[in-house]
Amino acid sequence: MNLEDVFAIIVGHTREVVPGLDDYAFQFTDSLRELGANSIDRSEVVMLALESLSLKAPMIDFARAENMGELATLLHAKL
Repeated sequence: MNLEDVFAIIVGHTREVVPGLDDYAFQFTDSLRELGANSIDRSEVVMLALESLSLKAPMIDFARAENMGELATLLHAKL
């Protein structure tokens, strides 16, 4: 699985969790916070992505991600 695949998983879960983003063209530089995700939404996106990727890792490992691309990179590194 490559980085773009991981990013696509994050995008899919973001669309599930945050309303109104069905037609949004996501970029690696997009911030979940700026897209309207509160802290619970962001945690849910990360947990769903971890589950989709069959990964177990502490949530704190992903707290430093400033945008979706950084989150994808951190998740991809755990594969």
